[in-house]
Amino acid sequence: MTTLPEGARAPRFACLTRAERFIAGSRFERPTLVIDTEAVAARYRALAAGLGRAAIHYAVKANPHPAILARLAAEGCRFDAASRAEIESCIAAGARGADISFGNTIKRPADIAFAHAAGVRLFAADAEEEIDKIAAHAPGASVYIRLAVASSEADWPLSRKFGCAPETALALLDRARALGLEPAGLSFHVGSQTRAPSMWRPVLDQVAAVWAAARAAGHDLRLLNIGGGFPAAYDSAVPAPRTYAEGVMAQVDARFPDAREIMAEPGRGLVAEAGAIGAEVLLVARKSPMDLHRWVYLDIGRFSGLAECEGEAIRYPILTEKDGEATGPCILAGPSCDSADVLYERRPVMLPLSLAAGDRVIIRNAGAYTSTYASVGFNGFPPLEVVAI
Repeated sequence: MTTLPEGARAPRFACLTRAERFIAGSRFERPTLVIDTEAVAARYRALAAGLGRAAIHYAVKANPHPAILARLAAEGCRFDAASRAEIESCIAAGARGADISFGNTIKRPADIAFAHAAGVRLFAADAEEEIDKIAAHAPGASVYIRLAVASSEADWPLSRKFGCAPETALALLDRARALGLEPAGLSFHVGSQTRAPSMWRPVLDQVAAVWAAARAAGHDLRLLNIGGGFPAAYDSAVPAPRTYAEGVMAQVDARFPDAREIMAEPGRGLVAEAGAIGAEVLLVARKSPMDLHRWVYLDIGRFSGLAECEGEAIRYPILTEKDGEATGPCILAGPSCDSADVLYERRPVMLPLSLAAGDRVIIRNAGAYTSTYASVGFNGFPPLEVVAI
């Protein structure tokens, strides 16, 4: 990376965030994600204000850059880790083991033992065998049972692979208690990109029914983990983070007044809008004179950081240095020799007609699930570079 020489003209981009201004004033040799840690901290404070009594456990998998973890640890944030490596990264960034929950429901026994030795006391489970592993390798630990929930209105529901059926939860709580663990509570995930607080209502109703049944059965549950789902703005606006969090917590408080502890696990909602990717156009072409759409190929694609374009689920806003000129529809694709490396085709993207090879683009709100999804070196392209400011 180099900065533009003094007096050199920066590309013409408008209404930029601090990370985007950094990209506009720099020259990168390859696609680069720029993360603004001050923007992450501001987002954390806004969500914390809206969540009130709920403790934020940042979902590290969204973006584990050391500068993000250190800044959040300094803000007093806690962490949700999915692996031993993430636990190690959090501790290296200044977090205590007691501030980390091991939220993956599928864990190696050796990693459970490592986490317990590191001071982690809170573990997720959704199956008998997982509870048995925790009891054997983290004796006396606290567990929360993850529920599978239905009727999610999220862009990506997340209850197919993870979570147990509601009718199984009580047996798992019983098993945890019988094995000397603390059956601390319940968790769920409303689904990624749940765009409005009102979408939480049917899911919270389902969880509240299981909570009430567990307490009636003699389990003094203390902890409700409401998971993630906090959205970022991509192709449509979403409520401001504090407003969104307040809307969710009003519903949680109404249904769980006896929950002594509430956890929330924002990932995307914390870091997505704090980051942007600087990229470059490699080629603009039509397959034939009859083509309705141009093909625009970038130097970044699904295998180098934009995996969430799968099924066009996430549609990143894209800025170009020619914005304001006449536009036309195009199919956007990545650079690899793989026919699946197409970003947007079902809904073509409107980009300037004058766009050409060598033009720079900024992919907005790309701070979450980009660098962590990038391949090690598919087709020889290096992993996505990350710069924290």
